[in-house]
Amino acid sequence: MEECRLPLIDLSALIKHHNERERLACSTAICRASSEWGFFQVVNHGISPELLGTMKKEQMKLFQSPFESKASCGLLNNSYRWGTPTATYPKQFSWSEAFHIPLTKISEEACYGEFSSLREVMKEFAAAMSELARLLAGILAENLGHQKGVFEDICDESTCFIRLNRYPACPISPEMFGLVPHTDSDFLTILYQDQVGGLQLMKNSKWVAVKPNQDALIVNIGDLFQAWSNDVYKSVEHKVMANRTTERYSIAYFLCPSYDSLIGSCRDPSIYRKFTFGEYRSQVQEDVRKNGYKVGLPRFLV
Repeated sequence: MEECRLPLIDLSALIKHHNERERLACSTAICRASSEWGFFQVVNHGISPELLGTMKKEQMKLFQSPFESKASCGLLNNSYRWGTPTATYPKQFSWSEAFHIPLTKISEEACYGEFSSLREVMKEFAAAMSELARLLAGILAENLGHQKGVFEDICDESTCFIRLNRYPACPISPEMFGLVPHTDSDFLTILYQDQVGGLQLMKNSKWVAVKPNQDALIVNIGDLFQAWSNDVYKSVEHKVMANRTTERYSIAYFLCPSYDSLIGSCRDPSIYRKFTFGEYRSQVQEDVRKNGYKVGLPRFLV
């Protein structure tokens, strides 16, 4: 498997408010990577290694608890999932378990049960990831001639999610997916992962492996940003391959709008018809239920 080095972007010029020339160079690199790759890595992103390390420890403690504890009613908004309930054959199955938590539930004590120490670190982590996501979304919007706050009214705490992932070691088959090939149904995703590896993305019509970087977060463009940008930014297919001997952990932050938000192109002529996020999610879920896979944006071409 060919290993790629994603574009690596130092955000210190944005985070620490350096001079305008350095800020422009950083913004240009973000927009170029979003167009050419749909994926990039960021360092000096303003989220402390201590916070990330504590979040990882709490996440591991959660997943290492008994199945009954994880699946108990009410834990993290009753969001525990494992495998792929809709799978009808092995290539549709994800060898993983996860919690998919709305940001609005993160501060609620009742959601944590016996895992009370997770609450404070989750609140801090979610706030830091939200700030970074809005910074990056603003840069990408400005590049296409819009105000950097264009998404702040439609993407707030009530619409965004954090997903805690664990990919157990899989001795069954080297071809088992940890997460099946897909694109993300949001504006953008920020991923914090460990050093095990397994993430792959489609580049030049072939799968390439992403080499982990312990100092970096990974950012990828979602379907909504591709539609909004009229295909300037690319939502790229990606997957996770299970590891035969070693479990893998990751945490993803999803920048999503409200379900009734209308997604239209920021320029004419538009490649896609206008649609609401709720309509898009419903279509994706219907496709997965009927076909076992997501069709995505091609359903909404003009």
